[in-house]
Amino acid sequence: MLVETEHSKQLPNAETDRAEIIKAVIEEIRPNLQRDGGDCQLIEIDGSKIMVKLTGACVFCKLSSATLEGIQARLVEKLGEFVRLIPVAGAAKARH
Repeated sequence: MLVETEHSKQLPNAETDRAEIIKAVIEEIRPNLQRDGGDCQLIEIDGSKIMVKLTGACVFCKLSSATLEGIQARLVEKLGEFVRLIPVAGAAKARH
């Protein structure tokens, strides 16, 4: 029973650390996007799915898919696990 209690206490810390790494990677990328008139905001973390919202110039940019791939690669590198970065449209989010 003691082992389960210790494991349960460690899990939230691991999830918190993971979320902090994800936030840090996105914050690291944001100044580059903002310099070009765009931005990227973390919306939700759902297991291996990380939902982000591109705004400003990033919305209609032809290179936005390359930007997302770059952010995803950086997340995989920092986390040491596969994650999928999913862009969320602002209008679709507002309707729900």
